[in-house]
Amino acid sequence: MFTFNKISGRFPWLSVVALAICFMASGCIENDLPYPHTQPNFTCLEVAHQSRVASIDSANRVVTVFLNEEADIKNVKVTDCAITPGAYMLDSMEFVSGIDLTTPYEVTLGLYYDFKWTVSAIQDIERYFKIANQVGASEIDVESHTVKAYVAETVSLSQIRVQSIKLAGTTATMHPNLRGLIVDFTRPVKITVSEFGRSTTWSIEVNHASSRVSIDHVDAWTNVAWAYAMAEAGKNNGFEYRKSGSNDWVEVPKGWITDAGGSFSACISHLSAETEYQLRAFSGDDHTEIVTFTTGKVVQLPNSNFENWWLDGKVWCPWGKDQEPFWGTGNKGATILGPSNTLPHSDINSLTGYAGAELQTKFVGIGSLGKLASGNLFSGYYVRTDGTDGVLSFGRPFTMRPTALKAKIKYTTAPISHASSGFDDLKGRPDTCVVWCALGDWDEPYEIRTKRSDRRLFDRNDPGVIAYGQVQYGYDMDSYMDVRIPIEYVSTDRVPRYIIVVASASKYGDYFTGGNGAILYVSSYELEYDYDN
Repeated sequence: MFTFNKISGRFPWLSVVALAICFMASGCIENDLPYPHTQPNFTCLEVAHQSRVASIDSANRVVTVFLNEEADIKNVKVTDCAITPGAYMLDSMEFVSGIDLTTPYEVTLGLYYDFKWTVSAIQDIERYFKIANQVGASEIDVESHTVKAYVAETVSLSQIRVQSIKLAGTTATMHPNLRGLIVDFTRPVKITVSEFGRSTTWSIEVNHASSRVSIDHVDAWTNVAWAYAMAEAGKNNGFEYRKSGSNDWVEVPKGWITDAGGSFSACISHLSAETEYQLRAFSGDDHTEIVTFTTGKVVQLPNSNFENWWLDGKVWCPWGKDQEPFWGTGNKGATILGPSNTLPHSDINSLTGYAGAELQTKFVGIGSLGKLASGNLFSGYYVRTDGTDGVLSFGRPFTMRPTALKAKIKYTTAPISHASSGFDDLKGRPDTCVVWCALGDWDEPYEIRTKRSDRRLFDRNDPGVIAYGQVQYGYDMDSYMDVRIPIEYVSTDRVPRYIIVVASASKYGDYFTGGNGAILYVSSYELEYDYDN
């Protein structure tokens, strides 16, 4: 076993000697004084053939790397890494020589005490098998290396034309290569797929479909429903729907239907909330049995006009006294060194005297002793202060699936006056505000930590994210502007558990980078639940 006693930097070189020197001499982040029981963390990790930035979850001590199709997941090369300054890594030579991430890889970091970390990989490989006259999508089981596909009963299994096939990464080869051939599938056909010097045998099976058209499933939202069905490719395939109790079927417009060979789907919009509907699919003159679904509610965010506030000492709170809070701010952290920087906006026409929020970016402290605090407003709550850094809880319980977030905002920018390490080139440029919304199915709210040595910020590519949307602006607005933020979903069937809505006067405020004097005014929020098809 080869052990580095002190690892605190980057290792872009291949030489083990250079690697050791780099670990001992440099760092990705600014030093924090270590003390007993401090957990050592990964602060950056990059690997060869990475498709996007790694996700580092220091709360659960998990690093997730994302690989493209060219990566060999059994031999992942680490190209750049950093851990908490002063910490060490056990088994570091094995870690950088190439690790097998087909299963989670354990690595030990130490700083007075040892902590187990897990490195895992997600590799998105596009796999497909398409044949003529196919019914439905092929079933590809990566674990068992099997493929199942279906054709109409009138098609002979001995004369199946393979239109396209891809079962591994972009560098893989197949023997025999079935693409473009007419193949006898009266019994399963085996092929060998080779990549990175390793070969795997796949078994491909084609059978007759039990029906000419069938509904796979329906995902009912509020004013929208997503329908998925299977039928023979090339036929006149579609959907019809009606309100329960009605005798008149409405055909879904062809423009709302997405055809993927033997599978097709539709986004049915302009539905009524909390209403029962009936749906059937058709292929030519054949129809499926009727499927019933019920749409959801229209739910808006509490205190979305920000009329309710109360002053708790120096801390302005965006909810009425004795009311259940929904929104949070960083005011508890800002008021350690100065006044609140997220404030109510006065309005004489409001019954409470307030309407809207004023998010100010300002340097709080005395002289050079202090920090830049970005005015922010988020669904969730301020957990605690760690030194002069904040720990926040992002997200409030929410199960609906909105299609967009509407906001009425006004922004006054300012030159970026303060920048942390890595953002120095932004100094003097106009600051940028940001408003974003995410929905996720995490087991608990998303914890945010801004401390450099223990930083955890929101990752829009986190596996728990179901949907996300954002807007940002870097210029002065003379008056309030209505903005619409489309919310893009990665899945139509996953049901959210939490909604996160965040507004910040400085886009990089989490990194204590922004312009002293930038102000974002948020007048109101409104969730939309329909699409403009």
